[in-house]
Amino acid sequence: MPKQDPCETGVTKRSFLKLGVGGACAFCLARLPGVSSGLQSAQAQTAQKGLIKTTRSPWSKSLEAQRLQCTLCPKACELAPDERGICRVRENRGGDCYSLVHGNPCLIQMDPIERKPFFHVLPGSRSLSVSTAGCNIECKFCEVWDMALVYPEDVYAYDMPPATIIAQAKENQARSVSYTFGEPIAFYEYMADMGALAKESGLLSLMHSSGYINKAPLEKLCEAIDGVNIDLKGFTDDFYRDVCDGELAPVLDSLQLLKKAGIHIEITNIVIPTLNDDVAVIREMCSWIKTELGAETPIHFARFYPLYKLANLPPTPVSTLDAAREAAFDTGLEYVYIANVTDHEGENTFCPKCGKKVIARMGFMVEEMHIQDGKCAQCGHAIPGIWSSPE
Repeated sequence: MPKQDPCETGVTKRSFLKLGVGGACAFCLARLPGVSSGLQSAQAQTAQKGLIKTTRSPWSKSLEAQRLQCTLCPKACELAPDERGICRVRENRGGDCYSLVHGNPCLIQMDPIERKPFFHVLPGSRSLSVSTAGCNIECKFCEVWDMALVYPEDVYAYDMPPATIIAQAKENQARSVSYTFGEPIAFYEYMADMGALAKESGLLSLMHSSGYINKAPLEKLCEAIDGVNIDLKGFTDDFYRDVCDGELAPVLDSLQLLKKAGIHIEITNIVIPTLNDDVAVIREMCSWIKTELGAETPIHFARFYPLYKLANLPPTPVSTLDAAREAAFDTGLEYVYIANVTDHEGENTFCPKCGKKVIARMGFMVEEMHIQDGKCAQCGHAIPGIWSSPE
């Protein structure tokens, strides 16, 4: 008999998990030279430091005296010849803007898709995660600062053009490619090229990003991606300015644009003690999400752990996350999750109509799933998401 797709049938997942599909099967090329990939591949190579390949970026406009302005993100960096932008990976070379990380990933690993986190996209499947150096904002709580907030010459990277990445994903039975961990906007051209090839190969193309990008490049990117998880880091201008070196408005604009484009959206909000944990502000954020994006938009409240420039703060109390979750439900959001707290009720997906549990999770592992043809298997209510692979 043909095998059933666990993402399309209401089945118990324990036997499925024993095959390793729900667990982490990873290889990380991030920071050590000559690391074994762990993936099935005939193209073993040794990571190296230094710029490997560059490509011209279309997202700039010329100024006087061979200066240029980058038009990719709201930072709008003006660059003299040989100068780089805030992201550290875009450089003015003779009056033209170049990306310095195209085809140069410093991290590639196979992950459960739940790790992204995507809870409404092919549950229990594996995704090939890709990242390069670089980021266009600087969060004081960055979890991957030694990869995102450095120059590309400072990390070990591989020579892996887009076609090689897609071949790796197919060879290792991934059902999607995810641009994540670092900031995908920094390697925009690389992501767009991988996304186009992923679609041709029947793979989903997913992005986890800060959403700090201008309208025109985001509209173009929508042609190459299927789903996004946007870090809505807070909901005040002061928080974005003081903690993230950015602004709130461009992120909200990106979310609205993605919604209009029909891209699947999930949101992550890392709740940080004393900085963005005011329940009244969280309630305001959730009301905006309901009004502008829809009550069906999944949101993940993630626990903060001390790191980078906020190592002096304590981990987020679980009670604070519970209060945020309750506030989100009170405002009318239907799919509210708790992240970074294993074995919490908020890891599971519940049908907003009948209240039954339709996806049971333990950490990044899916234990049970009761969704058939995108609907609750118990009452028939439509559950938003991507439940099958592209043709």
